[in-house]
Amino acid sequence: MTVDPLRAVARRLATTGLGKLLVPLDRALQQRTAGRVGLLRLIGMRSLLLTTTGRKTGQPRTVPLLYVADGSDFVVAGSNWGGGSHPGWSANLLAHPHAQVCVDGRRIPVRAELATGQQRQRLWQLLVREWPTYRDYQRSAGERQIRVFRLVPQSR
Repeated sequence: MTVDPLRAVARRLATTGLGKLLVPLDRALQQRTAGRVGLLRLIGMRSLLLTTTGRKTGQPRTVPLLYVADGSDFVVAGSNWGGGSHPGWSANLLAHPHAQVCVDGRRIPVRAELATGQQRQRLWQLLVREWPTYRDYQRSAGERQIRVFRLVPQSR
C-alpha cells in the first residue's frame, strides 16, 4: 500500500489541531475561485463550500468541508475536529435544511437530511474510506456521535 505524502501531512495537521488554522484561508481561497481551488483540493480531496442560514441570526454562514459523493448527493460530516460539541453549521442545517453548496465553480441549492440508522452507518463508511481521520475525530468526540448529512441537490 502506498501512502500519499501530501495526505499524510494533511492528516498530521488535522490530528494536531493545526488544520483549524487553515480553515479561514481555505474558505477565502474557495470563495475567490467559486470552489474551483481549495487547500484540500490541492492534495486530491473533494471539498465544497456549504452556505447555511444562521439559526440565530438568519444570516448566511459559509464553511469549507470535505465531502464524498453518493450518487448526485453530497455527504458531509459534522466532526468539529473531534471536539465535544457539534459544529454550528450542523445546527444551522437542522434548523434550516435548505442550503447551498459551491463546488467546481457551480452553486447548487441543496436540502440537508440528517442520516440515521443504517443509512448513517453506510455513509459514515464512505466518509472514513475517503478520510480515515474521521475515526480519530469520533474517538476524540467521546459520547457525541458525529452528525452525517446527505445534501440533496434541488432543482432551481
